[in-house]
Amino acid sequence: MNEASPIPLCEDSSTADTPQVEAPARPAMRGDLTKGPILKTLLFFSIPMLLSNVLQTLNGSVNAIWVGRLLGESALAATANANIVMFLVFAAVFGFGMATTVRVGQHFGARDIEAARRTFGTGVGFCILISIATGVVGWFGAGALLDALGTPAPSRGDALAYLQVIFVTIPLATVNMMVSMGMRGVGDSKTPLYAMILAVVLDIAFNPLLIIGVGPLPTLGVAGSAIATAIANTAGMVLQIWVIYRKDLPLRLRGPELGYLRPGGEDLRYVLAKGLPMGAQMLIVSSAGLIMVSLVNREGLDAAAAYGASLQLWNYLQMPAFAIGSAVSAMVAQSLGAGDHGRVSKVTLTGMGTNLVMSTAVAALIVGFDRPLLALFLGGQSPALPIAEHIQVVCTASFVIVSITMILTGTMRAYGAVVAPLVLLFLGLYPGRLGFYAVARPFIGSEAVWWAYPVGSSLTVILTLAYYRSGKWRRAFKG
Repeated sequence: MNEASPIPLCEDSSTADTPQVEAPARPAMRGDLTKGPILKTLLFFSIPMLLSNVLQTLNGSVNAIWVGRLLGESALAATANANIVMFLVFAAVFGFGMATTVRVGQHFGARDIEAARRTFGTGVGFCILISIATGVVGWFGAGALLDALGTPAPSRGDALAYLQVIFVTIPLATVNMMVSMGMRGVGDSKTPLYAMILAVVLDIAFNPLLIIGVGPLPTLGVAGSAIATAIANTAGMVLQIWVIYRKDLPLRLRGPELGYLRPGGEDLRYVLAKGLPMGAQMLIVSSAGLIMVSLVNREGLDAAAAYGASLQLWNYLQMPAFAIGSAVSAMVAQSLGAGDHGRVSKVTLTGMGTNLVMSTAVAALIVGFDRPLLALFLGGQSPALPIAEHIQVVCTASFVIVSITMILTGTMRAYGAVVAPLVLLFLGLYPGRLGFYAVARPFIGSEAVWWAYPVGSSLTVILTLAYYRSGKWRRAFKG
């Protein structure tokens, strides 16, 4: 990709009313993503995030193995039901975290460290308040939530014990997530990776010890798995905070700066205005996913098993786009803070190209070795295996296609444009994916479930590209 003369995705690579003046030289800072070769900067920043995502997913798989092997299928089903609830809770917090990250990145790019600290403190303080309120309500309402989900009776007791521990410890998990996202806003993706490595090692080690009880440790059952995760996340959080203060990094708060943890003012309004649509995007994706699960379940046990195995592989397929999309968002946010609008299109194009190469390579491996990979989950003689192989052929490419939108959305998010991407995502998933299923099901039967993926993904990409090229999203940036 030629960085010197990129092909613009919209008519103008800078805001129409922004005079192009040469910016004064700025002092070099650790975490500066506004200088240097774009591809090298993107890779060095996104690869630690990619590794963190892989480790987190592997950690969840290993923990599921511990629970399933040590406590049985009922306990495993209990954790699955509890995790659905927790995903919905963290979706909102994640949206506020992303809004905080973008704003911190803009301030950091402008070399306004005081403003970056103020925004970071506001985001952390606000999310702590939300998590405490959620923890209290969740502790008392966990049973009703599980009943609303239709949790099977044999699993309800374990699910309740697991979920209540999660709700009690959610403030610690929230701080850990917010610190990680804030660090990425100031260009540091390695410290969160080191914290994730520590957390994964501790989580995997403590899970069996607390589940069955070893030596002086009590036998806690499935609640021990939740406590192990809380201990591991807390250790990761402490490591990050220690690094921040030991190295005197930009996000450290001291003395009067600790008052920034009291949310309020313009920073809180920004976090709310931008964070709510970002969290809603995750809720739309998860709700559409739950609907697809219900549609697949109608096709029988083998189809459901095949789909479940396919989802495991697709989790890894989406990771490059998530990491690169987040990296693009951070790089663009810092460029905006620095007043360098001309760098935006270059970062976006580089991100799209890098993502397509990585996502296509992963997709090729999944399709090329689908049988042995799927057999890890289904067994080599499972009647669901041929169905799963067919699903991979039809659906896998759709995840590569839709990954383009994650990069474009990352750029628009950095500008503060969050409502339009939310609407476009809704149109792609509901009228697009689910609408196609409703129309096609009477004609092609169960094939409608699988073909709904490429149809919905294609519509989402077309709509997002059209909106991106219009350039209207640039108006959301207020400087």
